[in-house]
Amino acid sequence: MKLLKEKIEKEGEVLSDVVLKVDSFLNHQIDPFLMKEIGDEFAKRYSDQIITKVLTIESSGIAPATFLGLTLGAPVVFARKRKSLTLTDNLYTSKVHSFTKNETNEISVSQKFITADDNVVIIDDFLANGEALKGLIDIVNQAGATIIGAGIVIEKGFQQGGKALREQGLRIESLANIKSLANGKVEFYD
Repeated sequence: MKLLKEKIEKEGEVLSDVVLKVDSFLNHQIDPFLMKEIGDEFAKRYSDQIITKVLTIESSGIAPATFLGLTLGAPVVFARKRKSLTLTDNLYTSKVHSFTKNETNEISVSQKFITADDNVVIIDDFLANGEALKGLIDIVNQAGATIIGAGIVIEKGFQQGGKALREQGLRIESLANIKSLANGKVEFYD
């Protein structure tokens, strides 16, 4: 996605060979015009499928997932990382390790929001090692729902998560796939 790649090149900040900071438009401040384009692009890429739910994980996946849900007319469900007084019973749960924060969280989704009748696309901001996607896949599988695929805003293609999940048969649509962050420069796969 040309617009996204341009935004990454202009506003992204390479913090190391494995960390890209995009807080000016995705992870802290959100560019709603870009998010609308991202939602439209995911909808176009999955136009061959019937999607009944969009699933993401809090918090940075919520904006792109919401714009996709708006475009599709499908509800958006986000897995919660923190315990809630109102979310205690009848939950699907899974453990997810965060590469960026170096911590493991138990994520949860209410069983009333994903059922065996659903066709689910999973949306997330980044794909590196694939841990968040694995946790969300686990939740969809617990529900007995159908996984249509995953939409990733930025994939770190130099890490193994995307490759491993594709080898397991998961359809992954990445809007920007990074080949390298070496020497403080973002290099994309074609």
